[in-house]
Amino acid sequence: MNIPESALHSLILQTHLISEPELLALEEFAKKTQITLSEVLTQKNIVTDEHLGKIYAEYANVPFVNLSSLTIPEDVYRVVPDKYAKFHKLIPFSRGVDGIKVAMENPTDKGTIAALEKKTGQKIVVHYATEKDLRNALQLHKRDLQEVYMDLMKQYKTEGEAPVTAIVDLLLHTAVDETASDIHIEPLEADSLVRFRIDGMLHDILHFSKSMHSQIISRIKVMANLRTDEHSSPQDGKMRIIHDDQPVDIRISIIPMVEGEKVVMRLLVSHYRLFSFADLGMNESAVAKITSAMHRAYGMILSTGPTGSGKTTSIYAMLQLLNVREKNITTIEDPVEYRMKGVNQIQVNTKTNLTFANGLRSILRQDPNIVFVGEIRDAETAGIAINAALTGHLVVSTLHTNDAATTLPRLMDMNVEPFLVASSVSLIVAQRLVRKICDYCRVSTVIIENELKKSLPESIINKHFVPVGDNREIHVYKGQGCKNCHNSGYAGRIGIFEILEISKEIRKLITERKDADVIAQQAIQEGMISMLDDGLLKVSKGITSIEEILRVTRVESL
Repeated sequence: MNIPESALHSLILQTHLISEPELLALEEFAKKTQITLSEVLTQKNIVTDEHLGKIYAEYANVPFVNLSSLTIPEDVYRVVPDKYAKFHKLIPFSRGVDGIKVAMENPTDKGTIAALEKKTGQKIVVHYATEKDLRNALQLHKRDLQEVYMDLMKQYKTEGEAPVTAIVDLLLHTAVDETASDIHIEPLEADSLVRFRIDGMLHDILHFSKSMHSQIISRIKVMANLRTDEHSSPQDGKMRIIHDDQPVDIRISIIPMVEGEKVVMRLLVSHYRLFSFADLGMNESAVAKITSAMHRAYGMILSTGPTGSGKTTSIYAMLQLLNVREKNITTIEDPVEYRMKGVNQIQVNTKTNLTFANGLRSILRQDPNIVFVGEIRDAETAGIAINAALTGHLVVSTLHTNDAATTLPRLMDMNVEPFLVASSVSLIVAQRLVRKICDYCRVSTVIIENELKKSLPESIINKHFVPVGDNREIHVYKGQGCKNCHNSGYAGRIGIFEILEISKEIRKLITERKDADVIAQQAIQEGMISMLDDGLLKVSKGITSIEEILRVTRVESL
């Protein structure tokens, strides 16, 4: 539900949780980072999501409901079809003599309320629930994919026709709903298995009979314009589906296995969701450093990390802030993962010799202010990008390195002179993605300090945690596992970052060809927070677990 910022301003002041000067400062911060005031208030723990929901309910003059504290009867929930409930962000949660109680994200939507009353033949008693609460409740009550598949197969037996098209559509649309990045369809000895990669991890989703496997593979080949009569050679293709009125591009890879053909489908949501730096997990200090580097007229900003660490998403968070009519922004990417209005985006095409290096040369003749190079892969691209940063352009790019400091020697390994690196690079953002503890099954747990010392130095432990009691217990959080998180204990991901600003002293170390360890030590002395430290700060706040931080920072696991 949209609420005017002026109204929210007044309602927040009435809570006496924050003074007006502090609120004005937060409104200014929200404007700079292009996020809503409500997001700032919850991120800074000034109000909880539930408290903010009560404020919104008061504004809309409807009762507030916290769905996470209720047990919703299945027959009540099924009054509204899943697709309709998801699209309109609503859930029926109780039924009585006075009508059906429905939680809505927008309780002022009279058209939807009238349609529900007509469909059910009962009075609709509207309540307000937060978007987050509704999303989690919808996830908890969604039907198991295996169950939906079995219903389709029963229908097939009745109608005498295999529902192959329906099964493939079900897999694709469910994967998008589950925010999966990949779908794996694997032939096994006895049956076939579908797995979704969610938050970087593969989850078993569906088993189906081996007799259906070849039909499903053939359907995917038809959709991707691949040869249906080829079963012994690998094939690559692509297709597009429309999900909730938004296009989703899908890359297809098919390879022959001993038991049959295996398909992996990579999902690329073409419509870019605007992420703020705070959404990504950056603290205020990191945002300030990036904002300062972004608003320079020239120089280079590098985002580093392994494949799948969220580099491109971070770059797009920067570009959305820089995307104004007065500036010409041009990108060259492989592939173009997100579409941004007002940005000139070029797709690498090796068949026409449109490489990163050749494309970058052409871009520099297009009078750009800001250039995004999808990846610096070779010495030629590195040299052109460095020179562009030195000649009045702001260049943003990505590089595969383990941390921020090792980026500098990596550029020099590409035959870029140290003085050019020192003069052109302004900022390096190194990052990883960690899974967030599921909100629905998060519980407090205890780790004994001596156990943690096997994986972390004592100085690091004492910096972030306060062991208590005779056993020196450290209180943290974990997810027990539930339907919402596929019993993994985690739902969603957030970034951990280290931001290296190229200071005068670090420039001197670069020109002297000092190694990465010396540069990192100097950066930490100047205030850089390492990825490990940033991750452990998120552990202490209950956002993620110690096991996750140790996993992605390659520290020996517990």
